[in-house]
Amino acid sequence: MAATKYNARDVIFQMLDPVGGTYVQINGLNTFTRGTDMKETDLTTFASQGNEESEIMQRGKNMKLQGFRLKDPATGALDPGQLLVETLADQVGDASIGTFRFAAPGDANYVVWQATAAMGDEGGGDNDKVSWSVTLKRTGASGTAVRP
Repeated sequence: MAATKYNARDVIFQMLDPVGGTYVQINGLNTFTRGTDMKETDLTTFASQGNEESEIMQRGKNMKLQGFRLKDPATGALDPGQLLVETLADQVGDASIGTFRFAAPGDANYVVWQATAAMGDEGGGDNDKVSWSVTLKRTGASGTAVRP
């Protein structure tokens, strides 16, 4: 079968609850962006004759998840997935690393990241719903897990 386009809305994003040991869906999302980082070292010498020379020494990955902040109007409770992410984003040291997994439609496996979380701006205007966003920065290599 030929490769085909798929809907961004069908990509699944989950975070592992470190207390309960189960993955929790991060809801309220309407945009995601996956990116890369790299660090390179300059190898240019006089013999390079004015041409830059370099090598990649380190590669990293990041992902920004954006959407709407979800809150139960009766209890004030946040969406469980958003709450896990926000809790992680307040941590430091070893506690600042969480486990995330994501998969596109048709993927047999999840991509699994150990990652840190940095919350983005939250807000909105007169006719807006409140926004929610987080940037995840992978630490270490990506892993995989079989999708049930």
